[in-house]
Amino acid sequence: MPRDTVEDEDEAVLLARYAQGDAVAARLLTARLLPPVLSFASRMMAGDRAEAEDIAQEAMLRLWRAAPGWREGEAKVSTWLYRVVANLATDRIRSRQRRHRHTGGATLELSDAPEAADGAPGAEARLIASERMAALDRALAALPERQREAVVLRHIEGLSNPEIAAVMGVGIEAVESLTARGRRGLAQALGPYRALLGFEGD
Repeated sequence: MPRDTVEDEDEAVLLARYAQGDAVAARLLTARLLPPVLSFASRMMAGDRAEAEDIAQEAMLRLWRAAPGWREGEAKVSTWLYRVVANLATDRIRSRQRRHRHTGGATLELSDAPEAADGAPGAEARLIASERMAALDRALAALPERQREAVVLRHIEGLSNPEIAAVMGVGIEAVESLTARGRRGLAQALGPYRALLGFEGD
């Protein structure tokens, strides 16, 4: 049996067990789904961890509420969850835009980084890694919502084009187009910082 099929069944089986009151199934499903969902939410919200945690928690709550009526084979659980996160993130982004609320990010200085323990990455390496992630978050935030969603799902979360199409409710050709345009937008946004921050060849 293909690996994807086994994973699909496992998620649906765990959800069905949760619906019957199985707390262990809830823990297993949470451990499997929450990390990628939180990562996706964080990228959609341009690295705003607090917003991402709120979105991920709300998405998981909606999954638990949907569990009793879940019909196996109708949708992959993780695909359904990504779609909920995308919708919640889009709502929050649009709400921010309506309120014209802007947030700024603090810049990490080399002197602010704590000393590294033996064998741990040095302060300079941690600074570069931090700046690399911040640059990527800023570049992603500059993309149109649908392009950002496609790029994050494909290149960060590792979903296939058919899975992304299911999450976004579009055809595979549209996914390919959104992803290609998003990658071009990222390259332009990162500009001269690509080599400095280690994005060359990414």
